[in-house]
Amino acid sequence: MSRYLLALLLPVVMIGCTPPEKVKYERYRVAGERLYQQYCANCHMMDGSGFQKLYPPISGTNWIIDNYEETFCLIKNGMNEPLTINGETYTLSMSGTKLTPLEIAEIATFMYNSWGFEKGLIDVAEAEAILDDCE
Repeated sequence: MSRYLLALLLPVVMIGCTPPEKVKYERYRVAGERLYQQYCANCHMMDGSGFQKLYPPISGTNWIIDNYEETFCLIKNGMNEPLTINGETYTLSMSGTKLTPLEIAEIATFMYNSWGFEKGLIDVAEAEAILDDCE
C-alpha cells in the first residue's frame, strides 16, 4: 500500500518542486512547437532547414539571432522583399499571420531554443513590446 501511495504522490511532489519559470518555459516551448508545426514547418521544415532554394533555413544560421526584433515582425506581418541568408537569396514572399502575441511568443520560444539556440523563455510581454514597434 505504501509503495502504491508513493507512486501516486511522487509525480505531484516533483511538479510541485519545479520552479514556476521552468514550468512556464516548458508550456511555451511545447505550445510553440505545435504552432511552428502548424504555421511554419511547411516551408521552413520541422528541423528548420528550409526548403531547397525556395524557403530559407532557420537552423544553421544566426539570422534570427542577429535580427531578433525583425523575426517577430516577420512572423506577424510576413515579408515581400528578397532575404539573403548564408549567402543565398530567397525571393518567395511569406504571408503574415493572425497569431496573437502569446502565440508568437510561444513560437519564438520554440525557435530560439531549437537547432542549437538556447535563449530561454520569451515572455508574451516581451513579444508584445517588440510587436508594438513593427511597421
